[in-house]
Amino acid sequence: MKETLTVKVADGSFNCYVARPSAAVAPVIVVMQEIFGVNAGIRSIADAYAAKGYIAVAPDLFWRAEPGLDMSESKEGDWTKGFALYSAYDFDKGVQDVAATIAAARTMTGASGKVGVTGYCLGGLMTFLSAARADADAFVAYYGGSTEKYIQESVNIKRPLLYHLAGADEYIGTEAQATINAALKANSHAEVHTYPGCNHAFARPGGNHYDASAAELANGRTDAFFKKHLF
Repeated sequence: MKETLTVKVADGSFNCYVARPSAAVAPVIVVMQEIFGVNAGIRSIADAYAAKGYIAVAPDLFWRAEPGLDMSESKEGDWTKGFALYSAYDFDKGVQDVAATIAAARTMTGASGKVGVTGYCLGGLMTFLSAARADADAFVAYYGGSTEKYIQESVNIKRPLLYHLAGADEYIGTEAQATINAALKANSHAEVHTYPGCNHAFARPGGNHYDASAAELANGRTDAFFKKHLF
């Protein structure tokens, strides 16, 4: 069943796409978008989590700039627009939005009270920052661009974090990956996996760089991780 969750914050409110499982009570997973908004790909990921027994909630991260964006990675103009929105994005306010989403998710009808957070690219960075600053029960980040710029915050991560890196990531270079690996491996709450030869967005369903075997491996690890910490 699909619905919308509206989350109120100090300077307004934003909507979240919601997909529900058949179970009457379930943990929640907050699914955070790439630069293309809560588009078909993100909704499909949320739907897949619902099929696995979770309430999935996908917040509109770009709501202050343009609410309800639904762009496509197959359109060149959408890439340009997405990068412009990313460049102008206020990450601090974004983390506050995620924290508000987590709080709202805990009290949703049918929610068990346990909340996990996951995200891709922009959403991967927001997952990392939320692990350092917000209060969910478990976090899974997929190739969060610019994570290395905030890596000093890794010492604040006190809840379980699983981080997936693409070995041939064109946006997260070798040096950045080494920085991320070193910091997270020093934190007993964090677990890092690298997928050799994979490009950025290797786990995006239907994307140009989708790698079925690597995505299956990463998603299997994610499923086991969330099952361990949320049920």
